[in-house]
Amino acid sequence: MTDWRKLHGSAFQGTRALVSGGAGFIGSHIVEALTTLGATIVVLDDLSSGRSDNISPFKVAELVRASILDQDAVARAMKGCQIVFHQAALASVPMSVERPRDFYETNVTGTLNVLQAAASAKVRRVMFAASSSAYGESETLPKIETMPPQPLSPYASSKVAGEGLMRAWAHCYAVDTACLRYFNIFGPRQTADSAYAAVIAAFAKAMLSGKRPTIFGDGEQSRDFTYVHNAVHANLLAARREEPIGGDVFNVACGQRVSLNELAKVMREALNRPDLTPIYKEPRAGDVRHSLADLSHVRQGLE
Repeated sequence: MTDWRKLHGSAFQGTRALVSGGAGFIGSHIVEALTTLGATIVVLDDLSSGRSDNISPFKVAELVRASILDQDAVARAMKGCQIVFHQAALASVPMSVERPRDFYETNVTGTLNVLQAAASAKVRRVMFAASSSAYGESETLPKIETMPPQPLSPYASSKVAGEGLMRAWAHCYAVDTACLRYFNIFGPRQTADSAYAAVIAAFAKAMLSGKRPTIFGDGEQSRDFTYVHNAVHANLLAARREEPIGGDVFNVACGQRVSLNELAKVMREALNRPDLTPIYKEPRAGDVRHSLADLSHVRQGLE
């Protein structure tokens, strides 16, 4: 278990914080850490993908069950908050190809609603869950924040639009912002109940059920898999920083990559199930081939 008090001391004691999407995978881990650190927490979540069970063990001052598309609910949840961890989003590349309008409404208009409410409530800083999908299919590895975005899916482009909003609001309104580009986050409470589940959760669900995992493509595509507490720590570091961030972008990752074939091999060896070799299917639209983060900027800017 991560010792949040050792890492962050009393930095959040008595702070009122809003976590949008706080009943979801990453959001609930942020809630858990903030609880340990003595913050007062408001969760805004419509529970369309998040679960109240994810936060029921933790002391949450208020759960506002509403969408970030509900401007009145967002403003109500924001009242009195000093910092905001904006995690609420639709978050699947293949689903975004099927439902692009839904993704733009939630991820772009919803983010606009959060920023407008934050500025009105005089919030000090908003931390935004950005995505490594912004880099697209650039052949350059590792991915560096100064590279121009090349989104390949509606999901990726909606996240890039969110980054633009964060930078604009930091420069035009009295609310500071930070964009944290997550690279393939995994860990407890990550859902595997969807056809769009992230790869580690999907592999685990299949293999623990005695089924062969499915890989879309040849399996040589690689990912920079990142444990969820790394994402939480980055959010807390960004929230604590005294100097303005101004919408700057930071990679959140481990700086190592693993192919999906390697991942499947390690998991079946751990389960002692050599028979559970992958089933290969056609590549999916919008998926990138390789993902690997450069961590120089985040180490200089947040650590």
